[in-house]
Amino acid sequence: MNFVEELRWRGMLHDIMPGTEELLNKGMTAGYIGFDPTADSLHVGHLTQIMTLTHFQRAGHKPFALVGGATGMIGDPSFKSHERNLLDENTLQKNVAGIKAQLENFLDFTGANSAVMVNNYDWFKNFGFLEFIRDVGKHITVNYMMSKDSVKKRLEDGSGLSFTEFSYQLLQGYDFYHLWKNENCALQMGGSDQWGNIVTGTEFIRRKDGGEAFALTTQLIKKADGTKFGKTESGAVWLDPKRTTPYQFYQFWLNTTDVDAKSYIRIFTFLDKAAIEALETEQDAAPHQRAIQKALAKDITIRVHGEAAYQKAVKSSEFLFGNVGIEFLNELNDTEVLGLFEGVPNFMISRNDLENRINAVDLLAGYTAVFPSKGEAKKMIQGGGVAINKTKVGTAEDFFNTDHLINNKYLVAQKGKKNYFLIIAE
Repeated sequence: MNFVEELRWRGMLHDIMPGTEELLNKGMTAGYIGFDPTADSLHVGHLTQIMTLTHFQRAGHKPFALVGGATGMIGDPSFKSHERNLLDENTLQKNVAGIKAQLENFLDFTGANSAVMVNNYDWFKNFGFLEFIRDVGKHITVNYMMSKDSVKKRLEDGSGLSFTEFSYQLLQGYDFYHLWKNENCALQMGGSDQWGNIVTGTEFIRRKDGGEAFALTTQLIKKADGTKFGKTESGAVWLDPKRTTPYQFYQFWLNTTDVDAKSYIRIFTFLDKAAIEALETEQDAAPHQRAIQKALAKDITIRVHGEAAYQKAVKSSEFLFGNVGIEFLNELNDTEVLGLFEGVPNFMISRNDLENRINAVDLLAGYTAVFPSKGEAKKMIQGGGVAINKTKVGTAEDFFNTDHLINNKYLVAQKGKKNYFLIIAE
């Protein structure tokens, strides 16, 4: 497998420094990508770089994943409109630990080209300021640093740039130098917004030690409509199941547009060209079957959360849109239940009130506002259009109590087939 060609046909490659392909063709090369520990979990926006490192390893090269425990204290200003809040050391260390655990699910840390995880805090924690400006700062001119597009953009838009942020490219450049010097790491990779920082590293290596290093960047992923990839109305889509449940994660990919799905299945899966083209043919013949979205959602959900979580996510979809019974909710924890019903109207009810039995009309239009009036609730019940816990309510006098609670906490009401309401007893 040729790493660069793999990125090319998948539509991932953006920029590549001359000589990089020749370097990679000579044999196993060490290369790295940095991850900013601004949270204790990565999100789907990081998946492009995770996949890049994984393809790099699959092509026989040695991947380094650098977690920026030190640079995370500053924040990369590249194409950001405002300076980030600085994180304290304890928060950063917690974030680093969370990211490490997630990266270990993607990369192989055994074998001849085993992945290596490093934290730049390890070499910066005892690096004094005077030593840094003497040994690093003198090699890169201010003019060179000011020429970077990411710096010029911040200065031109009037938001300014602190010295802390301005120094970031020196810190990232030194990361590259440290790995080049100590780990024979000759290639740095990243998103296209990182080109300036990466090239600063190659320039620092050349000026300080007369060495040669290389750069490669990938496309920044956007939706076909130009909006940011990886964001939903409720925020980022995380890899941590406590932040984004496997069902929500699965639905994110399943709901991808046809245009985006054709791009994403190349970028975010290991399916080969023939398999992807077969899916495209199938999709074109029957778009309503959403063959690409289903294959995409399955592949990524299994890789991030495992087969069991994927099966539960599929079953969750069938619960809402198919014929899976209410007993399925007993298989879910509270986070998963609330994730399943995200965006669905929620109503709170007192457990004490439920102890005394409540008839259907009072439950749906008195203790909660599933219906705006008792008359409307009664009318729809009589028409057979109301269900609680997926069982049709027969009469307005049907009663409910704590024995009906799912997981000893929930009642699920439905108006018709598609309008769900979650009633939570506390």
